[in-house]
Amino acid sequence: MSDTTHDGGVALGTPPSADEGLDAAQLAAKYGLTVSGARPGLFAYMRQLWGRRHFILAFSRAKLTAQYSQAKLGQLWQVVTPLLNACVYYLIFGLILGTREGIPHDVFVPFLVTGVFVFTFTQSSVMAGVRSISGNLGLVRALHFPRASLPISFSLQQLQQLLFSMIVLVAVAVIFGSYPSLSWLLVIPALLLQFVFNTGLALVMARLGSKTPDLAQLMPFIMRTWMYASGVMFSIPVMLKDKPAWIADVLQYNPAAIYMDLVRFAMIDGYGSENLPDHVWAAGLGWAVLLGVVGFVYFWKAEERYGRG
Repeated sequence: MSDTTHDGGVALGTPPSADEGLDAAQLAAKYGLTVSGARPGLFAYMRQLWGRRHFILAFSRAKLTAQYSQAKLGQLWQVVTPLLNACVYYLIFGLILGTREGIPHDVFVPFLVTGVFVFTFTQSSVMAGVRSISGNLGLVRALHFPRASLPISFSLQQLQQLLFSMIVLVAVAVIFGSYPSLSWLLVIPALLLQFVFNTGLALVMARLGSKTPDLAQLMPFIMRTWMYASGVMFSIPVMLKDKPAWIADVLQYNPAAIYMDLVRFAMIDGYGSENLPDHVWAAGLGWAVLLGVVGFVYFWKAEERYGRG
């Protein structure tokens, strides 16, 4: 195609583009373009998370420090809060309602404190997970990073908080006659399994909470029900001895009860294996692997949708 100029010359028109006839996908493939914020493959996503490990750790520490920055007692509240909860539960359930039935007094107090501290670890991880995306939209929209960093970081924050609380738990155990022994080392794998389970559950709740912020208002009621069904303040086999056996089995094999029982068994001398369900370590490992894998994949599936809309 040609055009005639004002002086009678002939100018050649623009030649057809080499991109003519290509659709958007073909153009992107030709020039190596990718969708901004697209979800990477699962293993690539895991490598990205590993590359952000320093950010995850630093973010969890910063959140932990800032949590009580306005309180005069500061970080002491990490220990005082669950300890006060344990005192309240002892007064209401141990003394008034008599839920310490079948448990000696020198065992019941560390039994109760252990249950409160360990369940609070799961409860706090879930509550933080629900808000991890919806409560940090500014960060999610401003920076490009694997979004799973946030719920993982919040779970790590709760683990650090539990480790502070363990100082009080050790003191309570010693005061009531349970002294350090090799069995105490079992606390380490028990808490690691619980951390994996909590992180998987936090990832599930983070995805649900990112689209339904009102879920954060509902979760306290769900967590309270879960706590009452997990034997935090009482022995499940003793309290349900007159009920059908399957009810006690269901409650004992729920993950919150499993991890509490593992820590109690490790640290309390009077809490023997007869109080544990069969294959308790296998159950703890199974829950950790199941929630860890399912939670991670479930969260990753919606990676490109976080912070949008």
